[in-house]
Amino acid sequence: MTHTLIYPHTSTHNAAGHLEIGGCDVVDLARAFGTPLFVYDEQALRDQCRAYHAAFGARTDLYEIVYASKAFSCRAMAELVAQEDLSIDVATGGELAAALALDAGIGHFVVDSFEEIDRLEAAAAARGRAQDVLVRVTPGVRPDTHDFVRTGQQDSKFGFGLADGSAHEAVRRLLDAPHLRLHGVHAHIGSQIFALDAYRREVEVLFVAIDEWRRDFGFECGIVNIGGGLGIRYTPSDQPSSIAEFADVSVNAVRDGAARHHVPVPRLLVEPGRSIAGKAAVTVYTVGTVKVIPGLRTYVAVDGGMSDNLRPMLYESRYEAMLANKAEEPATDLVTVVGKHCESGDVLVRDVRIAPPEPGDILVTPGTGAYGYAMANNYNAQPRPAVILVGAGRAHVIIERETWDDVLRLQRPLAP
Repeated sequence: MTHTLIYPHTSTHNAAGHLEIGGCDVVDLARAFGTPLFVYDEQALRDQCRAYHAAFGARTDLYEIVYASKAFSCRAMAELVAQEDLSIDVATGGELAAALALDAGIGHFVVDSFEEIDRLEAAAAARGRAQDVLVRVTPGVRPDTHDFVRTGQQDSKFGFGLADGSAHEAVRRLLDAPHLRLHGVHAHIGSQIFALDAYRREVEVLFVAIDEWRRDFGFECGIVNIGGGLGIRYTPSDQPSSIAEFADVSVNAVRDGAARHHVPVPRLLVEPGRSIAGKAAVTVYTVGTVKVIPGLRTYVAVDGGMSDNLRPMLYESRYEAMLANKAEEPATDLVTVVGKHCESGDVLVRDVRIAPPEPGDILVTPGTGAYGYAMANNYNAQPRPAVILVGAGRAHVIIERETWDDVLRLQRPLAP
């Protein structure tokens, strides 16, 4: 199969010449469930979870894999990662969500502002309980990735700065808070990272801070959470590092840091999101029109767009495409795949070769399992797509397709 590295690994071509994922004919899935449609390969998701456990478990007992649910979150996904013995990282918003999280018994809150420290201390005190926390810091490491997904530089909305002393003050306040128990440090340097040396530099910086906090406050750091961000292959030319290579670099960096600063080796937490969900899904569209501008470009318009994949517009992300109903035909035509929205920038895939397209064809873009549905929206009043899970020749819906009634449900008429 062409470009197997960017499709779910159960992908193949069947006897009908169609793309098949998880034993299911993608053309049949489009007919049965409609388009646009997110198709997740259950085996691919589980295999990625297991690959993380295998890689880190072979190198250390002091580790925890925490799925970054912002990549793709729904009830079925939460159940799946729990079955695979992964924890879940959830970003909650507002005092109500925080209160509910306290009542639910969240393992660790990650705090990254002084206001959060005060609010969390008050909420924990009101419940007469102590809450475990990690302190998020910005290590000043800039990985080679898109500016919009860098998170560890000093000029960042995330975390307490190490360079300006705010992290030092945050640790002092957390240790003084009677209802908060500081267990360790959290940092995140970015997303879609290929060069692993950035993680080594991140850990080195964290251990310098850990040593300082031990000397100044007597704090013994039990957890080092280095975040996630391991990149995946979106196009055949991408060269991401493997999970095993990521485990090697991060585990060795933590051991080296502990030895260098004469502290016990802390528990290592990593937060993969994209590298678990990204390659496990494709988005399925129906071709609406084909517009040929002689000598310039061929536009293939589909029935989705920036409402189900915002990443090309937001990050200039590149994707591949193929026609699922013509999977074995030569990819001879250079086209640009565009969405249905009233925006010139609604471009899903630029300059990709596919089989000669026609209206009614079933077009697939791979690698949309992370930050696809998670960033889906109702722009132009479009309902969000359905999401299905496939495996062993079976498919079932895990997120229902929105209807026009769903889109309009919260709207109210003008006051009389």
